This record gives sequence, structure tokens and C-alpha cells, in this order.
Amino acid sequence: MKEIRLHGRGGQGVVVAARILASAFVREGKYGMAFPKFGFERRGAPVVAFARFDEKPIREKTQVYEPDCLIVADPRLIRSVDIFEGIRPDGILVMNAVEPVRERWHENLVAVVTVDATDIGLKEIGTPITNTCMLGAFVRATGWLELDSLLSSLGEYFDGSLLEKNKKCVQRGYEESTALGLRRS
Repeated sequence: MKEIRLHGRGGQGVVVAARILASAFVREGKYGMAFPKFGFERRGAPVVAFARFDEKPIREKTQVYEPDCLIVADPRLIRSVDIFEGIRPDGILVMNAVEPVRERWHENLVAVVTVDATDIGLKEIGTPITNTCMLGAFVRATGWLELDSLLSSLGEYFDGSLLEKNKKCVQRGYEESTALGLRRS
């Protein structure tokens, strides 16, 4: 089983991102699950969402305490939240950042993948919502999911022009992400 923990702020779409991930894994014939953890439910408050996938049914119903991958939609959270808590050896960090990261930040990371998701969201959607762009970078970083599965899952959550804009965000997140020490596990 692979476990993913998503960190962001209310309004950035990390809860929807976790659900999209679970849907995409199910499209590939795997088992997937996603759920959020809220503190104060307001725009801008820290939010954590979780996703799991496996080849067999998932019975685990707890939060993700030892993630294989971290997706961080708001890089400012690194200063206020211990996002690396429990990260497994061979962990992967996918982070929204203006500049590529030049260091690992944690000894358990084998890859740090960055993408300027805020800029992409502003240009493609007209708002700094970063979730679908981050998922494109996640696919490139991990290789755990096919890009087409992710793109086809978007139709469960968006339609019309918003669907097309989010597809562009996913594609750009995939293509424009940069990696430090990328190694597929």
C-alpha cells in the first residue's frame, strides 16, 4: 500500500485533489481511498488530506501517519507545520514553489519535485488554486499513476470550461515540474 499526505490551506483544493487521486487509482483497477482532516474550517486555515492506494482492498481507516509521498500546496506551511513527520525512507516530496529546490530537506527523501503551481493556476484558471497542477507533478514524480487516468478522473469533479482549464493545469504540472534526485520507487 502507498500512502499520500497532502498539505495546504483552505481554498487550495487539497481535499478535492485527494479525491481525484483516489478516483484515478480506481480507474486503473486499483483500490483507492481519500479523506480530509480539518481544524478550523475556513479559507486560509491549514488543511490536511490523505489518500491511499493498493492492489488489494484497503482496510486501514486511520490518518496517514507514515506517508510515502507528501504533496505541499502552500510552501509557507514548511515553517509552521512539521510536514515531514513520519515520512518513510524513500519518500517523495511534491511541492508548490517558485524556484526549484536545491536540497533534500529531510534524510528520508529520495526526490524533491517542485512546480510553480500558483502561477499556473493564475494563468490557466484565473485563481491561485493549485490542486490539479500539483497532481500532474505527482504523476511525474512517482510514476504510480498514468497521466491519462488522472486526466480522465477530472470529469468526475469538473465540467465545461473548468474541466478543460484543469486538464491544462494537470498537463502543465506534469511537464513543468523539476526534480532533485528523482528516482522511481
